Amino acid sequence: MNDILPDQTPLWQQLESTLTRVLHSYGYGEIRLPIVEKTELFKRTIGEVTDIVEKEMYTFEDRNGDSLTLRPEGTAGCVRAGIEQGLLHNQTQRLWYRGPMFRHERPQKGRYRQFHQVGVEAFGFAGPDIDAELIMISARFWKALGIGHLSLELNTLGTAEERGRYRLELINYLQAHHQQLDDESRDRLTRNPLRVLDSKNPDIAELIAGAPALLDHLGSDSRGHFEQLCGLLDQADIRYRINPRLVRGLDYYSHTVFEWVTDRLGAQSAVCAGGRYDGLVAQLGGRETPAIGFAMGLERLVALLQEEDETADTGSQADVYLAVTDSDATGLAMGLAERCREQNPDTAILLNCGGGALGKQIKRADRSGARLALILGPDEIEQQNVQVKFLRDSRAQLMISQQDLPTELGKLLASPSPNNRID
Repeated sequence: MNDILPDQTPLWQQLESTLTRVLHSYGYGEIRLPIVEKTELFKRTIGEVTDIVEKEMYTFEDRNGDSLTLRPEGTAGCVRAGIEQGLLHNQTQRLWYRGPMFRHERPQKGRYRQFHQVGVEAFGFAGPDIDAELIMISARFWKALGIGHLSLELNTLGTAEERGRYRLELINYLQAHHQQLDDESRDRLTRNPLRVLDSKNPDIAELIAGAPALLDHLGSDSRGHFEQLCGLLDQADIRYRINPRLVRGLDYYSHTVFEWVTDRLGAQSAVCAGGRYDGLVAQLGGRETPAIGFAMGLERLVALLQEEDETADTGSQADVYLAVTDSDATGLAMGLAERCREQNPDTAILLNCGGGALGKQIKRADRSGARLALILGPDEIEQQNVQVKFLRDSRAQLMISQQDLPTELGKLLASPSPNNRID
């Protein structure tokens, strides 16, 4: 688990505000969910024989002896809330959420044991149009963030019945090549054979490539749904690659599954992933409800933003730094800063605290990333002025009255002023 430090949070804020703006433009509403849920919820939804449930969840007993778990993903909690709060009965819902998730994994670039996700879920829509909309939303994210080098992989898992028939054929194929499988794949063969297709071991890549294809076992309805989705993506000019080995790691998926992947993050290639889970609402006690969603890891998006721009993780603490050379004028400076904030709510104004000579305060102002230093010395206090020093360009210093400063500050930050120059 890692700390996100003040010089990194501006990039996080930029990322989160961009995602929020895009989701709002598609009419999705935010839902805020608990970090802790009953352990049984994740066993029922994710699957008891998955790596997440067996190896990665942070589970504990509370004082009442109830088994609770720090959420390893968001969909289960979102479905639980939708059922309990009456959001899904005879309704359609477009929802999104964000926050920390927890898995006890081996930390590496882009993967931590506490990580942050934005999740998007749509309930009550059975057709491929909503599948296409969610993929279009994710594509819009990359455009809004200026992230390139992402490719879309697409597959369909069909219905549970179709997967069941395919599962038997896949088991027969893998058992016939049992000696060639690695230990992890042999373990998955007995518990969750479709996950063998997701193996990253290059030694069995050729074996997996020769396995039966799930697409060949789908009925006409499942094929039609997938073909319509592909057609909608073609019309939207969204490029994709059909990957018949894409199965996803959670048991609740059906029909459409997809991933956006990159080659810029080492082994952690998936940036955004999701799919349909039409049976999950009923599985948790609600009525049969078609549903689809996706989630993306914010740490990986931050890493991609930094890859695109090596300076992207540096942010300013302030736009304006107010230096005070007379400790008796601290109250005056605080009042002036408050009036400036009142008139300029989007401007960050950092007041020098702790005293120090003017030179030292100007160095602090420079380190803060501020564009302007406002100086209150004895002469300025006596004349009820403020000296303005531009820290990021060669503009000459200015003198401006304290009374005018709150209304003029925006102009000072925007463009040079020809008036009141100090020679």
